[in-house]
Amino acid sequence: MITVATKKYDMKILLCLCLILSSGTMLIAQDSKKINKSQIANIITESFDQIWSDLNSKNIEKFYTKDFLLLENGEVWNNDFIANYLDHAIIQKPIPKRVNTIEIIKIKITDKTAWIAYKNAAIFSIDNKIVRRASWLESASAILTAEGWKLDMLHSTRTKNEIIKVDSTRLKTH
Repeated sequence: MITVATKKYDMKILLCLCLILSSGTMLIAQDSKKINKSQIANIITESFDQIWSDLNSKNIEKFYTKDFLLLENGEVWNNDFIANYLDHAIIQKPIPKRVNTIEIIKIKITDKTAWIAYKNAAIFSIDNKIVRRASWLESASAILTAEGWKLDMLHSTRTKNEIIKVDSTRLKTH
């Protein structure tokens, strides 16, 4: 009788330990998912700031895979096209200051791939005067590389483009 009770007691302890260990693993996995979602959101924000706001083609390889594609209002842009566009834009004067606002709709991560849907809004100003507001509905996919998460595709649909009191000799719109 004592051995049967002891075995039941041992089984309860073992079961409790298993539950404690597995719940700890689940918490770590949940924290990992939160970190990854944060990384995906950050790559979107940082890529817009460091590539598109700074007009810096050198940052393309930091955020985009070699075979990255941007689907921009019915056009297909690759890294070379984007670099050429940015390098041309940086020599146009005056260069508007671009401030981006990203509103995340949803992020989904599966193993080493992720996708994100978000609203993107940008305010363009010259001499601290707003000259243009634009907004897009966008989605992107990312893959986990040896260097970390990188975007491999971005799809952009313009939802609004408002030019505000602009002198056409001072600003070219895209």
